[in-house]
Amino acid sequence: MTKMKKAGVWAASCAVCGCVALGAAPARKTVVVWSEGTAPKHLYPADINGAIADGLRASDTLKGWEVVTASLSDPEQGLPDELLARADVLVWWGHKKHGEVKDALVDKIEKRVKEEGMGFIALHSAHFAKPNKRLMGTPCTFAAYVSDTTVTEVKVAMPDHPIAKGVKAEFTVANDERYSDPYAVPPTDEVPFTGVQVHKNGKREPAKMGFCWQVGKARFFYFQLGHETNPIYFDPEIRKIMANAVLWASGTP
Repeated sequence: MTKMKKAGVWAASCAVCGCVALGAAPARKTVVVWSEGTAPKHLYPADINGAIADGLRASDTLKGWEVVTASLSDPEQGLPDELLARADVLVWWGHKKHGEVKDALVDKIEKRVKEEGMGFIALHSAHFAKPNKRLMGTPCTFAAYVSDTTVTEVKVAMPDHPIAKGVKAEFTVANDERYSDPYAVPPTDEVPFTGVQVHKNGKREPAKMGFCWQVGKARFFYFQLGHETNPIYFDPEIRKIMANAVLWASGTP
């Protein structure tokens, strides 16, 4: 073999090795945090999605992740095809504007979750959000919705669950709107968080706070807390739960 041919073979080999090395680099994961823009500005200046996103960006759990905020008022309701296609996890908070979300967008979200494995996290009043109801396939109603509580005592019910990693066994957050069990969703034994909703009259009402499901090819987490008049998404324990939930929903063991 001539020197020129040897050089050509060596160069080709290096090119192949380079491609393999480049291909071996893990792709950056993306989480999109969506909200409708109706939270009180004095509590959530950057809306709820902004508060959650700040917590995710600050978390060591999600180092290297791309964290994107999206809102109902954004072009294409915050989820253009390109962004939705590369999202590993979609976090959704909604309250007053569920009906404004286009059915065509819900169709796309359903496909990404069920057929393509995009994780989905629904928060508090997003139990009535179109994507949540579509993915659950049930009414997603609670027994009662009443503004008669002061705090919720959150308890880790499954200490070994990935979403509970590093979270205090018990902690308390302000909560002036209770959702009473039962929650009309598919049954699941995977309930990593429970709690006690403390009424203004002193009554203590047990409730489930976090639910996990496998929906098609994806993981799904619903967190019951998060009323817009309580800025709990700045709470360090809630932020741990959010970061852990995103990692878990992405398919990470």
